[in-house]
Amino acid sequence: MSPARLKFAAAFGLLLLIPAPAVVQAAPETNTYKQLDALMDVFERVRADYVDKVDDKTLIEGAINGMLASLDPHSSYMGPRDFAQMRQTTDGEYGGLGLTVSTEDGAVKVIAPTDDTPAARAGIKAGDFITRINGDLLYGVSLNEAVDKMRGPAGTDIKITVVREGTIKPLEFTLRREVIQIKPVKWEVKGDAGVIRISTFSKQTGPATRAAIAAIEKQLGPKLAGFVVDLRSNPGGLLDQSIEVSDAFLDRGEIVSQRGRAKTDIQRYYARGGDLTGGKPVIVLIDEGSASAAEIVAGALQDHRRALVIGQRSFGKGSVQTLIPLGDDSALRLTTARYYTPSGRSVQEAGIEPDIVVPQLSDAALKDRLPHLREADLRRHLIADVKADNKLIETDEKADPRFAATADALKKAGVTDYQMDYALKVLTRLDGVAPVQTASK
Repeated sequence: MSPARLKFAAAFGLLLLIPAPAVVQAAPETNTYKQLDALMDVFERVRADYVDKVDDKTLIEGAINGMLASLDPHSSYMGPRDFAQMRQTTDGEYGGLGLTVSTEDGAVKVIAPTDDTPAARAGIKAGDFITRINGDLLYGVSLNEAVDKMRGPAGTDIKITVVREGTIKPLEFTLRREVIQIKPVKWEVKGDAGVIRISTFSKQTGPATRAAIAAIEKQLGPKLAGFVVDLRSNPGGLLDQSIEVSDAFLDRGEIVSQRGRAKTDIQRYYARGGDLTGGKPVIVLIDEGSASAAEIVAGALQDHRRALVIGQRSFGKGSVQTLIPLGDDSALRLTTARYYTPSGRSVQEAGIEPDIVVPQLSDAALKDRLPHLREADLRRHLIADVKADNKLIETDEKADPRFAATADALKKAGVTDYQMDYALKVLTRLDGVAPVQTASK
């Protein structure tokens, strides 16, 4: 009997809980058994003649990892340690620094620091490369080894060396580890607007978003102009939570669909009746670090014309991973589907294009940075079978006089987050304009 399957979606820490049907297809037998014989020949030769003795488990896990690494960046084998780390992250609590990281050409790259954690407070940024930990070179180590070095007992110190694009010398940070309790949603009132910052999609994100909406409405009352939903540098998370967050702002219609290999393998997810905001204007902020579950929310609200999306084109991870248990302590995380916005746009590769492209002018190093890494830059990434056909309200192909201000000039004017400032000004102009929604069929 095939093992039970659980479906997971999002970016760098994917998780959901939707039973997936076990589908077994016979592989062509031509040359397959010869290739399997070759694999066993290599296994036996390495086992017998390699310069150092290697245990069978290490060899077999290496063969499995090599097979999965040849597919796409998000399929992987999960041993006991990986599975435990995954549960810690999605449950919203773990010990460490508060960093989401990946590996790129043997180097450890920061995807995003989590808000209000040692990494974020120290000033570590998305796109930084961690080259050393406590003086030890990290280049060439596995992602698991890097994560293990960064995690440790709360209260202990760790020294991290970082290389940042646009800087000449490496940056040194001394951090103190903490028990990281991830608060996925924060809110505040700015003027007559409610700002909801969603940093990740863990189990608490949906309920926390609803609570934030209610708290903002209670504080501002009738003068509430609308909401800014900040999804910048949000690496993703649970699929069901992205659906729940989208549902909070939608009254009806499809939120997202996922499509597998077979033409009939399609699952669609719809909003339940009732927009919790009462139709107030909504602006969604995204950037190059907004991925997967964050892209689902942005794409759904954009397609339904429920929100104006502002910022930079998102990361472009539009694939669904299925977690297949292989025993009591290991699992296979396999890419099994792509997901699509309500209008049928594939998020894979292209990402979500904002309605208004707004650079982060308050970033002093913006002009010196190399183009941000996206899904389409990853080796062996999935090729989108449907190209996004996004039409922008405005484009940034030519120099825009609105975006000529320097970081120093903005700082003197009291603007430390240009994209947020821009969004709040647009929101005040949208106040009183009835939203337009379209129902997907």
